[in-house]
Amino acid sequence: MTVIQGLYRDFGIAGFLMEQRISYNAKLGRLPEVSDRLKFGAELVKSLAEAVLKDKKLLEPVGSYEDAVARLLSLPGWGPWTAQYWALRALRDSDAFPESDVGLLRSPAVANGNGRISPKALLARAENWRPWRAYAAQHLWTADGDARRLHA
Repeated sequence: MTVIQGLYRDFGIAGFLMEQRISYNAKLGRLPEVSDRLKFGAELVKSLAEAVLKDKKLLEPVGSYEDAVARLLSLPGWGPWTAQYWALRALRDSDAFPESDVGLLRSPAVANGNGRISPKALLARAENWRPWRAYAAQHLWTADGDARRLHA
């Protein structure tokens, strides 16, 4: 089974289309011109697909929150933000919290008088929100979006 077939089987049409788009851009010679972030994202999706093909239960919400994040962090290219975001969105973990997310850091709901709060300070503040930190993240993202629309 190819990586593309695995993406389609395990993640549906969205994963398949992402891989197709990346392949198409590479054929046109566009990949070197795109941002490092897109290249990294392409590598991340590929490593995820390959890991899931090897271990079908890799991303299932089994065990504790810490176990799920540890499994994600073991994947090539996966850091704390990516693992937390995946746990929040895909695994629907109510306590996942990507503390280094730019939207969370600049949210007016947590900003200090001098602007953005540090990831360390945000994580310390978020301890009071356990076990519902993912809901707090949603609130902070919404507050950030509302503030940006007001100042646009």
